[in-house]
Amino acid sequence: MAIIQSIEFATEQRSEMHDLMTRRTADAIGTGTAQRSTLAEDTSHPGRFVLAVAFESAESAALNSERPETGAFAAEFSALCSDGPTFREFDIVAVFGE
Repeated sequence: MAIIQSIEFATEQRSEMHDLMTRRTADAIGTGTAQRSTLAEDTSHPGRFVLAVAFESAESAALNSERPETGAFAAEFSALCSDGPTFREFDIVAVFGE
């Protein structure tokens, strides 16, 4: 079953986080197991974000977590957060649109 992993966080280092996300997306989606990712900012609380990453299955997400590149990303990512990160995983029940 496909899943979405959400990562909620806050940062005051927007450009550094954007650069990290750009580099990580090329790796995780290009050679890892992630299918796509979406970064969204809370319009009521600027600087608060959620990153949603889609995987084919919980197993593919687990494989991604085991990659050394993922560990390196997590360390850099956490250092840029002023709050969080908080991780959650959701089973995809239905997709509407697109």
